[in-house]
Amino acid sequence: MITLLSKFYWRLFGWKITGTLPKELQQMILVIAPHTNWTDLFIGFAARHYLKIPHAKLLAKKELFDGVFGKWLIKLGGIPVDRSGKLGLVDQVVNYFNKNDKFIIGLSPEGTRKRVDKLKTGFYHMAKNANVPIVLIGFDYKNKRVIIGETIYPSASEENDFKKIISFFSSIEGAKPQYDLRHLKES
Repeated sequence: MITLLSKFYWRLFGWKITGTLPKELQQMILVIAPHTNWTDLFIGFAARHYLKIPHAKLLAKKELFDGVFGKWLIKLGGIPVDRSGKLGLVDQVVNYFNKNDKFIIGLSPEGTRKRVDKLKTGFYHMAKNANVPIVLIGFDYKNKRVIIGETIYPSASEENDFKKIISFFSSIEGAKPQYDLRHLKES
């Protein structure tokens, strides 16, 4: 149902994809931003459909997986994570990568739909510890495009890697421009 609604929303508003997802990669973290509105969910699910990566997963706190809603979340590709467990979130995701030869996960580097002054770093440490690449994906509401950007392999310089990441996202206008990441370029 969500994919059907997402495709309808996508077509109704005239969204397009620019760039190419590296299909040869079986494991990657899709870092998706700016995340400023609930409609990002529709854009994300439609893009997942059109990019032909229905196996791409998303993280959610384990409490959301209780009851009927949990079954629906799993069907959508949700993976429960225990934010208070022995293993931290980064290690839980690294374990998923280690146990699955084909594993793609999408994350928002802001961790919220509000304005942030810096990105969270968990996605970067997940990629580095699991030895998988990061693919940058921008939701450009101004031009109605999902932009597939650079593939980044975490290097010895986290600072330089984050400069590339911020440079990419700071040129993209989100659904709510006051919450997007364009102000980070000046930092």
